[in-house]
Amino acid sequence: MKPPFKPQHFKAFIAVLILLLVVKILWFAVQVLWLPKSGIDQPKEQNGKALYYRVKLAPNDLPPPRRTPTKPANSQRGSINQLKLLALYNAKDITVVTVTYQGRSKVLARGENINGFVLKGAGMNYAVFARGGQRYKLYLDKTKGQAPVSVVQPSKPKPAAKKPQPKKPKTVSKNGEIKDLGDRKVIDRSLVDYYKKNYDEIGRNIGVAESKSGKGLNGFQITFVRRGSDFAKLGLRRNDVIKAINGQPINSYKAAMDLYRRIDTIDNMTFTIERGNKEMELEYEVN
Repeated sequence: MKPPFKPQHFKAFIAVLILLLVVKILWFAVQVLWLPKSGIDQPKEQNGKALYYRVKLAPNDLPPPRRTPTKPANSQRGSINQLKLLALYNAKDITVVTVTYQGRSKVLARGENINGFVLKGAGMNYAVFARGGQRYKLYLDKTKGQAPVSVVQPSKPKPAAKKPQPKKPKTVSKNGEIKDLGDRKVIDRSLVDYYKKNYDEIGRNIGVAESKSGKGLNGFQITFVRRGSDFAKLGLRRNDVIKAINGQPINSYKAAMDLYRRIDTIDNMTFTIERGNKEMELEYEVN
């Protein structure tokens, strides 16, 4: 039987396969070394412009919409209606009022503030407060046996009239001391003179509020005493109730202010106070 292929034909077929394999390897080498991995290299475009543009959709005859500026929130706290005037004492050189705010009573002197309102003065039945360039009159109404009612009436500040400026009072230096002698405390008179001329300093070091028994006033309760202050050295403590001074009951604002006016003429003072459920006396000597 004869073979299907001649030997020379088989050799020619093998040679063609080898040639095709060599061509394939050469083409692969060309792809790896010179041709890009994918696609065709294109020059990079620089400084190109965006392909979108702003378009005004509103008709040309209509103005653009305006934004209404929002008003900033009022930074001032509270309202004058939150205050209630309970009592007041007014003289040329001193104004003292008692007001309630958030259920608590507080005694204020001229120049002190509460809830952002500064006490400027008082009249026969009202106190004048100011805040943010606006003045308010807080009235005390005790008609028909009712509790005091506060009525608010804003008023424009009057233009200041030109007056000759008063002479500045002589400053009193606070250089006195308080000595503890056991049975009594000795107060340097310069301290008394200092606090007589600087009433605001009292409010910064000690706080007082009304103390009532029923509907009547039976003294003044100390709400705080600044640590290390002259009033702390006097032996006064928080929640003490001052009931009398030198035997005179301190059961009204008039009694307290009368004593304050003539305190620079007093050489000895006896404070009758209630501490807890006990009544005690504190002895002071001024020299």
